[in-house]
Amino acid sequence: MNDVEFAERYYAAWNAHNIDAILKLYSDEIEFSSPYIMALGFSYDGVILGLPMLRSYLEKAFERAPDLRLTPEALFVGARGHTLVYRNQRGERSAEVHEMDALGRIVRADATYENT
Repeated sequence: MNDVEFAERYYAAWNAHNIDAILKLYSDEIEFSSPYIMALGFSYDGVILGLPMLRSYLEKAFERAPDLRLTPEALFVGARGHTLVYRNQRGERSAEVHEMDALGRIVRADATYENT
């Protein structure tokens, strides 16, 4: 897997708000965590499981933030995946850790946000 190419596809899909393209980046058994999952009322622990639940979350997220835009800042590569560091449309910095499966899809994602 080429992490740079994956990151380019990731940012292109998110910035286009193309939910189908975003979902293709993730495994069917995705485990996705983010504090926004709790804030949007999807789960009490901030974790969603599977593509159908991820689709629902993305639909709600883009509805609430129609101007969502991710600007890449850094890419860190590890043994099981990578971490993308970016800023959103409000200038807030975030990092998303991706654990990848053998097919090059995200099987576990942990979205984190800078505490300023």
